Amino acid sequence: MKKLSLTLISAILLVACGKKEEQAAAPTVIPYKVIQIQKSNTTLLAEYPATLEGITDIDIRAKVDGYIEKIYVQEGQEVKKGQLLFKLETQTANQEAAAAKAKVTAAQVEVNRLKPLVERNIISDVQLETAKANLASAKSTYQSILERINYATIKSPVNGIVGTLPLRLGSYVSSQTAEPLTRISDVSTIYAYFSMNEKQQLDITMQTPGKTFQEKITKMPAVNLILSNGMQYDLKGKIETFSGQANTQTGSFNVRASFPNANKVLRSGGSGSIQIPTNLKDVILIPQNATLEMQDKRIVLVADKDNKVKFVPVEVRAVPGGQYFVVDKGLNSNDKILIEGVGIVAEGTAIKPELVDYATIITADKKAIN
Repeated sequence: MKKLSLTLISAILLVACGKKEEQAAAPTVIPYKVIQIQKSNTTLLAEYPATLEGITDIDIRAKVDGYIEKIYVQEGQEVKKGQLLFKLETQTANQEAAAAKAKVTAAQVEVNRLKPLVERNIISDVQLETAKANLASAKSTYQSILERINYATIKSPVNGIVGTLPLRLGSYVSSQTAEPLTRISDVSTIYAYFSMNEKQQLDITMQTPGKTFQEKITKMPAVNLILSNGMQYDLKGKIETFSGQANTQTGSFNVRASFPNANKVLRSGGSGSIQIPTNLKDVILIPQNATLEMQDKRIVLVADKDNKVKFVPVEVRAVPGGQYFVVDKGLNSNDKILIEGVGIVAEGTAIKPELVDYATIITADKKAIN
């Protein structure tokens, strides 16, 4: 009996050891997050930092030398074209004008005196012509002084908003003063300036219908303006221009969009972000970081029916913003693709798929931020 018991115990120990060895030899199956592909309609928003400027931002400068005698406006005030802004002291110029006018009068008297003498051949034409030249010179001097006096009254050249007023009453100014008296901004329409790289510029123009570049611009979708406080501006804007060539230093294109601003909420010098929507219908959309490049091919890691990783080449189109691809070929609805471990997991590796809701990765208003 003792021998039989020892034999049974030995057999049990051998079986147990064998199972442990099998367990030790079995590879560990690592969990990876996957999404199940769906076709959907979606709108993506590519977002670009922007600076705001009015239609015109005009520096107001003095054309003549003088002290600021009066300031008729305040910072931030809305003004009309031709409205009085500043007045420079003109006392010296007024005195010079009075003296110049007296010279004009004297020169005119001299011309009037010589005319009848020439007509009666008492004196030669030379004296009269000299007197006429002196009269013309006196008038020119007087006129230039009057212009100086007129320039001392500074008016707004456009409708707009008054900027800062860095100079105060009594400040001496001239045409050489570095700082302008103020700046008038016409903000009835606001321009938003932003930039995008060459790839983004090609993506958006190639995906917009039209035979010519200008026709494509006119058909580009309306854009949103996100203000610096995070709120969206009420009115939509329109892309109007792209720079003719890329910046040689940055490789980027400058773009301008315009926004109506009748209520003057937007001001020159402000900042914000431009959102360009891309409307996609019945497409397979995947994150760009769920793909990798291999031998000039774009590869997606698919979990097959046995939960083994399979490398699948795909044909894709970039969505403006640089975060998503539209898959034209290679994937089907309900395929499961890895969204983590890409570039690490080898083909044929058995994994434990952890399904992530597709809608949490690709949403109807997902922002593709540059």
